[in-house]
Amino acid sequence: MLAHSVELQITENAYLDAEQDAQVRHELIDGYVYAMTGASDKHNKISVNIAHQFMSRIREQTLPCFPYTADMKVKVQNNFYYPDVMVVCDNNDKESEFYKTKPTIVIEVLSPSTRRIDKTVKRLAYQSLSTLQEYVLIEQDKAEIEVFTRSSGWQAEYYYLGDSITFASIGVLVRVEDIYYQVNNDDVLAYVMPDN
Repeated sequence: MLAHSVELQITENAYLDAEQDAQVRHELIDGYVYAMTGASDKHNKISVNIAHQFMSRIREQTLPCFPYTADMKVKVQNNFYYPDVMVVCDNNDKESEFYKTKPTIVIEVLSPSTRRIDKTVKRLAYQSLSTLQEYVLIEQDKAEIEVFTRSSGWQAEYYYLGDSITFASIGVLVRVEDIYYQVNNDDVLAYVMPDN
């Protein structure tokens, strides 16, 4: 979800204090606060689906990891973002109860209004975190997933319906169709009902 309105420039502490009681979530970027827009039905389903896939497999393997959804912030230098989903595997990431600094995986669900920022500004910001191993961009209006991994030098790999994605940093395999479960875009509908 992209920030839509710009407010006054404020300090990090003022932002964190205000955000605890805010009715609308905000990101802090270069000292400026941006209000976040709401997410679509498809966006929410994708986020819940992948968080569920991560959680069930992490529990099976008893990994020291936990998936967080859009209400947990990640701090990158002096900026704060709300990724759609992130997985944190560092039990020492306890700087704050309200944000994380050491994600292993960060996932953003794309929309027309967020695509440019998620593919450029946020991608570069997240990749600057030493703990990040995988950055994932998921389209909501078509079935396409772009995965950037530290091990590949941050080169993109693309996945489609019928594929499975190995999240090597946590040893988890997820089918693309499970990420798009009950998401009604043209690609999913054609895959589920190919004769229609």
